[in-house]
Amino acid sequence: MLSLMSSLLIAQSSPVSFFTENQRLTQPQEVRTLPGHLNDVQVFNSNSPEVVKNEGILLSTFPGDINKFPTAHLNKPLSGRFDVFCHHIARPTEKDRPLYQGIIVYNPGNQPVTIKILQAASYLTSSDAPFVELPSQVEDPQGSVFSGPGSRLMGDVLRGVNQPIFPEQIVIPPGQSKMLFSLLIPASSARSTFMRLESSGRVYMANLAMYGIPEYPPTPPNVATKNTKKKLDPTSEPPEPTPPPPPPTYREPALAEWRKLLLTGQLVSPRDLPPTPLNDPTVVKTIYGRVAGISQGSEWSAKIVDQPGSNYLTIPKPGQAFSYPVSTVNEGTYGTEQVQSAPMLVRYPDTAYLAHGNYGVHYYLTLPLRNNTSVAQTVTITLQTPLKQDRYSDRLFFVQHPQGQVFFRGTVRVSFVDKRGQTQSRYFHLVQRQGQQGEPLLSLNLQPQEMREVTVDFIYPPDATPPQVLTIRTLDYLAR
Repeated sequence: MLSLMSSLLIAQSSPVSFFTENQRLTQPQEVRTLPGHLNDVQVFNSNSPEVVKNEGILLSTFPGDINKFPTAHLNKPLSGRFDVFCHHIARPTEKDRPLYQGIIVYNPGNQPVTIKILQAASYLTSSDAPFVELPSQVEDPQGSVFSGPGSRLMGDVLRGVNQPIFPEQIVIPPGQSKMLFSLLIPASSARSTFMRLESSGRVYMANLAMYGIPEYPPTPPNVATKNTKKKLDPTSEPPEPTPPPPPPTYREPALAEWRKLLLTGQLVSPRDLPPTPLNDPTVVKTIYGRVAGISQGSEWSAKIVDQPGSNYLTIPKPGQAFSYPVSTVNEGTYGTEQVQSAPMLVRYPDTAYLAHGNYGVHYYLTLPLRNNTSVAQTVTITLQTPLKQDRYSDRLFFVQHPQGQVFFRGTVRVSFVDKRGQTQSRYFHLVQRQGQQGEPLLSLNLQPQEMREVTVDFIYPPDATPPQVLTIRTLDYLAR
């Protein structure tokens, strides 16, 4: 395949010169505000508490008057197109009982409601997607490279995978409830779930955690009968000691049991740390908190051009670069003052003010690159994870030898038009630590005045820590 597109290669360019101080690398360059915006699609967004130790309510949009614990419900019906994103880890206090996660849906109207499941997938750490060590960049045309459930989940959703464990639709009669799903989370395992739904009417939803229901086998009849006879016969030997009952088996909760938990349960505890106030100068250490509520925005789509009304993006001068931040948060905008975190329409008071990280948000970025010079130029496109900062928009900071926690672990798709005018798509799985420069996803040779369109898109994975930047660089003549 590479021989058919010699001008489109994974870049193996020479490293750029940096100023080095205590292993920190300063890259002088422009950081620009990312054009575009989030759409209006609502997201049932459940990530708090991340670690689930007891059964209860994780997120409920039901009215508060249905329950003796009204603060467990956010009173926010959903309808039309909306997404579901859930990410939780099971560490139950009752270690011998399995923990299930279930989403119950209620139709409050007087007509049946149909929920179409446009796409859905769910993965576990333990059996589906264990965390494994991977290189920083691997081309992955088949979707076989992943590490952790968030990495696999968002990579598969990006490819259009639809797991058969979910039905194509559910129909909910008036005034009744149905389970959208009920899935086991084994102890010490994480489960990540993503769904694209379309509802024909208003519904209320709740994400619940519930222990498996114990079922005890009956006492063996021969032992019970023998002991009864011996009690009635005074000349007989003492009754045989009753053997200990066998341990119970556990089954998945039924709809009625889920409904009872919804009506009588409280919010799952213990809770995550509450967030610190946004933009408060007195806060010494910022705590963003985790998300539980309804966020607004499932996709950030942008055509990145020189200015509004333009049809192209002029490439940087040779040896220079510019970057566009993605998934920016408060105190992490790289000097652009642009916070991309999705707003929360409803939330619990002890959870995140914004959907920090935009987990599950599809970034779809189109770059109509143009070489406006009189000589051929080589341009690279790279996703990077600079050190988070909020002050400078004329430089980025990296680390010479990044170590420690992984800050981005997921799949990126690069689509482009080749010399024959046909669109090609390539998938890369990236693993980046804080301060990692990353490797170019694409190296593109542009002739004088040539324009070529490139699209970079990915679904921000829940195993990642924001923010990152998308960098466009024109190689210096000496580096080619």
